[in-house]
Amino acid sequence: MTTTTDTTAPSVEKSLDSDAMKLAEMGYSQDMRRNFSMWSVLGVGFSLTNSWFAISAALVTGINSGGPLLCVYGLIMMALLSICVGTSLSELASAFPNAGGQYFWASSLASRRYANFASYTTGWFAWAGSVGVYQLSHPDLTIQAWQVVVTFELVNLFCFLFNCYGKVLPTVAQAALYTSLFSFLIILITVPAQAPTHQEARVVFADFTNNTGWTSDGIAFIVGLINTNWAFACLDCATHMAEEVPRPERAIPFAIMGTIAIGFVTSWFYSVSMFFSMQDLDALVNTPTLVPILELFSQALNNWGGAIVLESLVVATAIGCLIASHTWQSRLCWSFARDGGVPASRFLSHVHPKLDVPLRAHIVSCFIVALLGLLYLGSSTAFNSMVTASIVLLYISYSIPVLCLLIRGRNTIPHGPFWAGSFGLFSNIVLLAWTAFTLVLYSFPPAVPVAAGNMNYVCAVYGILVVVMAVDWVIRGRKAYNQGKGGSMEDVQGQSGSGSGTDDGGKTRTGMGEKIG
Repeated sequence: MTTTTDTTAPSVEKSLDSDAMKLAEMGYSQDMRRNFSMWSVLGVGFSLTNSWFAISAALVTGINSGGPLLCVYGLIMMALLSICVGTSLSELASAFPNAGGQYFWASSLASRRYANFASYTTGWFAWAGSVGVYQLSHPDLTIQAWQVVVTFELVNLFCFLFNCYGKVLPTVAQAALYTSLFSFLIILITVPAQAPTHQEARVVFADFTNNTGWTSDGIAFIVGLINTNWAFACLDCATHMAEEVPRPERAIPFAIMGTIAIGFVTSWFYSVSMFFSMQDLDALVNTPTLVPILELFSQALNNWGGAIVLESLVVATAIGCLIASHTWQSRLCWSFARDGGVPASRFLSHVHPKLDVPLRAHIVSCFIVALLGLLYLGSSTAFNSMVTASIVLLYISYSIPVLCLLIRGRNTIPHGPFWAGSFGLFSNIVLLAWTAFTLVLYSFPPAVPVAAGNMNYVCAVYGILVVVMAVDWVIRGRKAYNQGKGGSMEDVQGQSGSGSGTDDGGKTRTGMGEKIG
């Protein structure tokens, strides 16, 4: 499958016209310019996932649940699972390239009776996950809770500014990608070269460190997997850029699968390199900085100044990650709002005509992130539970349209350029099984004995979200939400023309009959 694009002006113009026509067939107007290229979309996708950086951050909590072995083998396991997740997302993104991503797919694939509700719940799970994931990208660089929160809020505000002007975003996305790869190479070369000694292979590949209190190393490994899972989180990010890139049916799968490939190569070699360069594992576990990777840099270089320089590269990568997170959140909020999926949809579905960004959705999403950051003042445990819940909520949002696809039949939909056939079916099943697994096992407490201070409150997060969704659905959503009115596959397979509807913002939405009939 080729993913290259013709760069001649007539071809690009023709492609943009074709993309706008396809979007119209789905029932939407072209509200934002297609300023992104295939590589800048990859930049957004990888900058958010940023696997090697995620491992640096995950050492804060993951080093007690297996030590080096968890990262080395956990990354291989998560990469294989993520190939299945990415394949499932890429197939649907190629067949239905829409900024709504998984909630649009759920509406298109579910039966007419359940399309609206399936799409609505998928959208809420996805948006809640996207807002919560911002938290896990934030490196915990200080000790006092108030210092952490102040740093968090300042970084949130700083990254907010980059997403206020659409024209510069593609350049920022590519710069973030190159910054991440440059930082990775510098650290990968410097730390092993400067380390006075290197660990034996047994320490990196065979020794299991269990400081969780769980008597079973298997359970300790499983509860620690959330840390390597972060390295491949948010794979749907690129799907929400589908209306800002030419030929999204090719560009989005390229960005998703490219993110996984680059993510595994960088994160695995980074982990192995760092752990071979480690001098004292106990010092990493008990470091007073609360940042094990900074302690590791210091051990290898035997110089705090040099360690801080390398840590600054990690922070620079983190900035790119958080900017991409804002891009993702705002697009998901905006696209969901234009279908009436959230309160104040008319307000949130607005695209600023000069800045070419969904500015209102961006502001509201960042404000919610700022409020959630205050949770850390009250309880870091509750804060971490929200982060864990975000990962699972995203998997649930992926699973709903995939389940609808399997119920309907994989060959009953128009296939896009990216279609994996039998492997796609296998990937769908793996995604559903993994979602069920994480829903149960990621609810386990990270350590025992369990007390109020180390309890996993992820079930409470799920409960609060379900209550909010249910109340909004009963009071507003069942009447205002209109994704199902765009036409599910069940509606359009017997049509030869397009239907029409009116969205929450008063815009006319055509059905999908022209595309499929």
